[in-house]
Amino acid sequence: MKAKKSLGQNFLQDNNVIDKIVNSVDVSEDDLIIEIGPGQGALTKKLKNKKASLIAFEIDERMHECLDQLVDNKTTIIFEDILSVDLNKLLTEKKYNKLYVVANLPYYITTPIIEKLINLDIKIDSMVVMVQNEVADRFCAKPKTRDYGYMTVLLNAFYKVEKLFIVKNTCFIPAPKVDSAVIKFNLKEKNFDYDKEKFKKLVSLSFAHKRKTLKNNLPDDIWKKIVPYLVDKDISLSVRAEELSTDVYIDFSNLV
Repeated sequence: MKAKKSLGQNFLQDNNVIDKIVNSVDVSEDDLIIEIGPGQGALTKKLKNKKASLIAFEIDERMHECLDQLVDNKTTIIFEDILSVDLNKLLTEKKYNKLYVVANLPYYITTPIIEKLINLDIKIDSMVVMVQNEVADRFCAKPKTRDYGYMTVLLNAFYKVEKLFIVKNTCFIPAPKVDSAVIKFNLKEKNFDYDKEKFKKLVSLSFAHKRKTLKNNLPDDIWKKIVPYLVDKDISLSVRAEELSTDVYIDFSNLV
């Protein structure tokens, strides 16, 4: 089946990579896995061996022939765009112990899908996703580096982020121009008390213009509230957003 460029399709063909992805998902029979973008079902078939409940979301109706045969009492295939699905409603109606996500994400909609998942009202215990290698580097970046930004802080506030391995472009048909990487997000055991929308807005404002200082990015009312914190921690008032750790932004959100 020919891949659709408009859907960002690149079919994973390397069984060794597929096995490594499946082995990185530590689930039990009473857990639930959500798979995003199963394509022709190469990964889906091996995820089924985990014996957990499985819901796979596929946007390409051409995949009925490949995926419908995988449906059983524990496996459901939903032909919808994951970005248009009310996951909060769907998951509320399901019974499971822990929730996992496994996904080979199209490059062009990686960030919207990740944001949707971390904004759910329902917690996801672990996510194993394949993304463009440079995107994986951004998700794992450290402060004071070029790749460190809004999504880095947002993800690290809630998850322990780990880059597992690189997947060469030759493992796909058709081969993309760049390599991919598999990255794992494990929910932190202790989450801070937060207003999620306030936290997102604060971080987004902080990184609005990366060359500007934090003072020049933030509204005056917010800036005045965090100045005493910066002074107390001996942090320069000329600091830029990328110089501050996720923990500092968590502290900021509790101040404003």
